[in-house]
Amino acid sequence: MPKSQFLGVFLNGEVTALVVDDHKVSQIIHHQLLNFFGIKNHVVGNRKEAIEIPYSGKKFDLILMDRDMPVLNGIEATKKLRDMGVRSTIAGVSSHSISEERQEFFEAGLDDCHEKPLTAAKLLSVVSKIKSKA
Repeated sequence: MPKSQFLGVFLNGEVTALVVDDHKVSQIIHHQLLNFFGIKNHVVGNRKEAIEIPYSGKKFDLILMDRDMPVLNGIEATKKLRDMGVRSTIAGVSSHSISEERQEFFEAGLDDCHEKPLTAAKLLSVVSKIKSKA
């Protein structure tokens, strides 16, 4: 089966993503995983950069948001993006599994949340929700 048809999800550049993570290894893993499934993506190293993206006119279907980063944490960045009118699906990617911390992230405007490491199955779960909205 061609990789773009994995689990019935047809991507081939139809979905775009922004990866927001300060950890270089996570950036590389997420970037390569997105590329593998034909998802065009852009990587930034902090939430301040993520907040500046909408001002540049770039739009993404998906934003993978790390929870804990310097400059502006994922919760604050998610709130700010929602306040700016960003309607992209924002999926939190966190090393935290404590329900109270995850709940705070969801209350900020998160659509989905997965514990690190991000796997193909987790990514495709999020992407399938995006595709079903279209």
